Amino acid sequence: MLSFSVLGALEIRTATGYAEISGDLQRTLILTLLIKEGQSVTGETLIDEMWGDSLPDKESNALQAHVSRLRRRLRQLEPEYPGQRLTIQPSGYRFSLNDAQLDAIEFIRAVRQAETASAANPAVAAVLLREALAMWRGPVFGGFAAGPSCQVARARYEEHRIRAMELRFDIELRLRMHAAILPELHEAHRDHPLRERFCEQLMLALYRAGRQADALGVYRLMRRELDEELGIEPSPSLQRMEQAVLSHAPHLDGGLRSLLQPA
Repeated sequence: MLSFSVLGALEIRTATGYAEISGDLQRTLILTLLIKEGQSVTGETLIDEMWGDSLPDKESNALQAHVSRLRRRLRQLEPEYPGQRLTIQPSGYRFSLNDAQLDAIEFIRAVRQAETASAANPAVAAVLLREALAMWRGPVFGGFAAGPSCQVARARYEEHRIRAMELRFDIELRLRMHAAILPELHEAHRDHPLRERFCEQLMLALYRAGRQADALGVYRLMRRELDEELGIEPSPSLQRMEQAVLSHAPHLDGGLRSLLQPA
């Protein structure tokens, strides 16, 4: 059974090891099919993804040639597979993932399981989220440009990743793991300087570590960044966090849910 990875550079794992798809057009073709997660994609979309405005002569024939080449490669990698994994249907081209694996699908499924478990069993949810986030090996598609549909998928997967990180930090703060996650919170806030939730979480972790001045310094830098980059003020939630840190609000040492309410 094949498995595919797009949370990082494209990887294909076979029964005997890893395999590659050579050529930018072939990689764009399979990536575009994979991000549809088993749904059909039209020939027009594939042509746009692969060539953009630089269309070849007889683009439909060129697409068919690349589809045939990819089918041959898949047959080499998975000779025991019955039929064709890449099929042509009235609605377009479909890449079957029924018995294969795509790491992006597995990642989103694991995050949803963690969300379900987070209220009743936060420790289990934290483990699920750490395991899910460990699936990421680098930027989506390894930074390979691909086409507009792939760029939309890249942003969607990255948003899922950021939300999973926020949820994991929320849970681990609830579990009073602030000291252990401080380095990761610093990194997340540095990498996403306009993401207010990371700032709020970092402020809380710093405050609980006895570093009130550092927590307030993080807030001041965030306020300046929001003003200079977006021309906006911090959200009410972040402003409440600043006031709570300034006043040593007792609820900062309580459970996470109390942190989301005004002091």
